[in-house]
Amino acid sequence: MEFGFFLKKTVAYFIEPMGMVLALFVIGLYFLLVKKHGLSKLFLSATLGLLLLYSYPPFANYLIGNLESKYPKYDHSASLSYIHVLGGGHNVDPEQPLSSQIGSASIKRNLEGILIHKQIENSKIIFTGYEGSTNIPTAVMNARLAKALGVKEGSLIVNGAPRDTKQEAEFTKSIVGNASFILVTSATHMPRAMMIFKSKGLNPIAAPTNFLKTEFNGYFEAPKVESFYKSKIAMHEYIGILWSQISG
Repeated sequence: MEFGFFLKKTVAYFIEPMGMVLALFVIGLYFLLVKKHGLSKLFLSATLGLLLLYSYPPFANYLIGNLESKYPKYDHSASLSYIHVLGGGHNVDPEQPLSSQIGSASIKRNLEGILIHKQIENSKIIFTGYEGSTNIPTAVMNARLAKALGVKEGSLIVNGAPRDTKQEAEFTKSIVGNASFILVTSATHMPRAMMIFKSKGLNPIAAPTNFLKTEFNGYFEAPKVESFYKSKIAMHEYIGILWSQISG
């Protein structure tokens, strides 16, 4: 399982924007060193073209918008027993406060889950997410923040073992069965998460957060680092959706 997980992450990296641009650039340099200038120009031009395309705000917004428009914000109309907040990254730097140790996506997912929990009496929050490159699971970090914000220990279900959305869905299935529950994750990740959870026979109600699409300001915009980041997130989700469909 460890090798398969590592292989999946490695392959995904090189077909996402950063890995693809880097790979094309290295190939272009190689052809330049072996004096095959025609191929070198081709790959280096492709590198620059993709870099500019993924950094172009309207294009990044288009990629992001197609994902984020699938599910509207949660309307707080359902009073369900369980709220599942998916993990979203963290660090464990002791020099940083808890609010900085938890990634921005995790912070927003956590806050949305807590806000919903506060409106539903006796509800429980499920936190999942493994440790990544640290020694503490994201689920544990999110639970620490929830408790710091007033959520009682007895209202938390914490599992730091799941390494991906599929495993998170399998864990929640063991708790809620076929009952409906509220699923909280980033708006870009929600389409893939809903697809995976439903494929496991679960009945989630979407509560997307951490929306990244910005207001359209015309087509005459300069490339931006933020837009490249958005394209990276969007392409990660498109590839994940495709992989999920292929793998069944």
